[in-house]
Amino acid sequence: MVLTHGAGSNADAPLLVALSAALAERGWAIWRVNLAYRAQRPSGPPHPSGAAADRASLAAAVERLGAETGLPVFAGGHSYGGRQATMLAAEQPTFAKGLLVLSYPLHPPKQPDKLRIEHLPKVTLPSLFVSGTRDEFGTPAELAQYLSPLVLLEGQGHSLAPKLAERIADEWVQVSGRLV
Repeated sequence: MVLTHGAGSNADAPLLVALSAALAERGWAIWRVNLAYRAQRPSGPPHPSGAAADRASLAAAVERLGAETGLPVFAGGHSYGGRQATMLAAEQPTFAKGLLVLSYPLHPPKQPDKLRIEHLPKVTLPSLFVSGTRDEFGTPAELAQYLSPLVLLEGQGHSLAPKLAERIADEWVQVSGRLV
């Protein structure tokens, strides 16, 4: 699986490190990658004009991991990284075997009228979405309208605590067998 990071982070984000270790314990090979914008500069958010390059960098990482292992590759990420994975899946329906999306940013905080869902109906890859019940980027009711299957983590915000990596990994292992 190739995992990417959120907008303000990088591939060494504590959640991604902990989740990678938890998934590796369950037999998954994980490659945490920086998206194109983060490879260009060490801090700061992505610019919308670079989103296509971010998706291209994710597609290249999935292709490379598949070529190196000869195995089907899943993709996903946290927040912006997960959103870019879903957008890539809408553009290239077979780029990966399935998606694990953490804290999908359904809309900007306190702006529920600015939904980021245009591409979601085109996503045909098997997917699992995981979000906190206190995520300011989408309430459980809002998320449930657009994302399925959806696992809600009680009391968690958008960041998701690294200590939840074991639970997320367990959910993924349970669901991934049914996704493909």
